[in-house]
Amino acid sequence: MERLIRLYEEWSGSRPERTDLLPLSGSARKYYRLSGAGGTVIGCIGTNLAENRAFLALDAQFCAHALHAPQVYALSADGMAYLQEDLGGGQLFELLKPSLADGSFSREQLDWLHDTIALLPAVQFKVGGGFDWSVCFPDREFNARMVDFDLNYFKYDFLKLTGLEFNEIRLQDDFDRLRADALDFEGDTFMYRDFQARNVMILDGEPCFIDFQGGRRGPVQYDLASFLWNAGTHFSAPLRRELELVYLRALDVFRPVDEKQFYRQYRLLTLVRLLQETGAYGLRGLVERKQLFLDCIPTVLGCFRELTAEPFERYPYLTELLQRLAGEWDGRTLLPGVEVAL
Repeated sequence: MERLIRLYEEWSGSRPERTDLLPLSGSARKYYRLSGAGGTVIGCIGTNLAENRAFLALDAQFCAHALHAPQVYALSADGMAYLQEDLGGGQLFELLKPSLADGSFSREQLDWLHDTIALLPAVQFKVGGGFDWSVCFPDREFNARMVDFDLNYFKYDFLKLTGLEFNEIRLQDDFDRLRADALDFEGDTFMYRDFQARNVMILDGEPCFIDFQGGRRGPVQYDLASFLWNAGTHFSAPLRRELELVYLRALDVFRPVDEKQFYRQYRLLTLVRLLQETGAYGLRGLVERKQLFLDCIPTVLGCFRELTAEPFERYPYLTELLQRLAGEWDGRTLLPGVEVAL
């Protein structure tokens, strides 16, 4: 905290009058709102220099293309702390929250969703255009190793903790096919990686983007799946379809769209994203016992139920296992005292 205070003093010439720790999420990074005579800014203290460098490089790329990301005002000499523009308190998730339970979104809320999704192709193509992928953290692209990490995240940090019996060899056979299929993409497009309503701010009615330090080169469908199938928001199927069409119209500006091919890849990347997301709910919820993540588990099981209603022919055992998980698991786990209310 002291290094942020010193950085604020060096930048503004005055000491901050107030410092407030912002709510923590799954990341180890800490954010503070610092206010004083020099103005109000957000201070970030990172835990990994390479991650900070990735954020700063990507942030510069966003800003260079007039995509609203927080402007960086000051950086510490060691690169571990910086001050950035305060985009206010209009987190899209919080603005949608009153209507999430029943999906009764107002016209204004729907406009925010439409505007956010319509901007996504611009983010993917403009940020990706000419970018030096070697700066990305923890890896330069969505590759076989990254997919393996995500699939094993699901297996070891969630599935095995449920106690559900499964054939690990048959599951791995399907994982191998899914990994190969997920990597069938072309072009230098930016994959935000964690594109969701918690990482979008609404400022003066316009979407702004934060927390993209994990971005890398990758398939465009992944980000759409990440946003529309996120268990924390759980949009209805009709609204997802409406927003998919918004995205496709915006995507057509940057490249021709073969809808059949697009949806085939979108569906399997939705599966990959949900498996990764479920691994996060296992680690942060079941292991670390954070209620926010535990609360998402019943919803993500419902997503699997919906997604596998049309079986994946190339991943038959994974399909069967997810259907069993969504239909048979009673919420008990192998961890003492941990049970999910399904």
